[in-house]
Amino acid sequence: MSRFFSSKYAALEAYVPGEQPSDMSRYVKLNTNESPFPPSPKALEYAAANTRSLNLYSDPQSQLLTQAVAKTYGVDPDMVLVTNGSDEILNFAFMAFTDKKNPALFADITYGFYPVFAQLNDSPYETIPLRDDFSLCVDDYIGKKGTVFIANPNAPTGVALEVSEIERLVKSDPDRIVVVDEAYVDFGARSCVALTRKYRNLLVCQTFSKSRSFAGGRLGYGIGDPAIIADLNTIKYSTNPYNVNSMTSAMGIGILEDEEYTRTNCLKIIENRNYTVDALKRLGFKVLPSCANFIFVSSDSIEGGELYRRLKEKGVLVRHFTKERISNWCRVSIGSRESMEIFIEKVMEILKA
Repeated sequence: MSRFFSSKYAALEAYVPGEQPSDMSRYVKLNTNESPFPPSPKALEYAAANTRSLNLYSDPQSQLLTQAVAKTYGVDPDMVLVTNGSDEILNFAFMAFTDKKNPALFADITYGFYPVFAQLNDSPYETIPLRDDFSLCVDDYIGKKGTVFIANPNAPTGVALEVSEIERLVKSDPDRIVVVDEAYVDFGARSCVALTRKYRNLLVCQTFSKSRSFAGGRLGYGIGDPAIIADLNTIKYSTNPYNVNSMTSAMGIGILEDEEYTRTNCLKIIENRNYTVDALKRLGFKVLPSCANFIFVSSDSIEGGELYRRLKEKGVLVRHFTKERISNWCRVSIGSRESMEIFIEKVMEILKA
């Protein structure tokens, strides 16, 4: 770091994104949970129609997109805030609802950005261990002081909580906020959005990056009580009022108007996930039950880091984490059937070597 870097960030451990090789043609890329499908044709059509207005600032309220999200989920527009990816609204939530008197609470094995956001905003936090089977028990959070952040389905495990369990947590303490990060909910889990009409202390965050094939567009949103959304808007207008560009906003509307395309792609990914899980289990792998567009796998035959390295040598990228508790596991994104067949073929080659 330079000598000009503020001392308040000197100890900050930045989030490490998945590898994005410059020569993508060399790899089957199964490491960053992207969709193997392009964005909706309607989204591309809307993007092309929007190019002539790029000389103007985008609508700071993103009114048309906000209305489209609200219509999709059957909520009022003042319960919705659209953001530059779901990471932005998660950071807004850390800024708005955590501080030295109100720490953040989240699992020890979960989305790696949570501790970064806490450190960035100088908020204390507590990590609460998942159970031995990598499941989250809401009883471990009940009675604790602080804002709860739950990825559901969890990342990198893919394990999902029942909505009834999250409702039990939300209901247990109306005086603290629960943030549910549903980035992967469309691949087999149930959403908590309906609960936002019942509880005033729940914020649900989602993204267009995974099921809606729009990772490069950087578009996310939060749904919650109007007072929560108003708080988050205060943060947004104090940082970047034009946070969603007009072309991205137009494409988001096109995507929401083409939900059948999204559903069809999700079903294909679930089918490919089931195929991959069955093939790995036949090879002796342990695979956690996943409701996401990835699976979390380990084998007694090969250490997780070694599997990651050997696969990369063979042109397949998966994600390996060095954290001690999960160092023997790899996260494998679910891509096209062809990609998953290549992945299984290379795993078999490695095991036979």
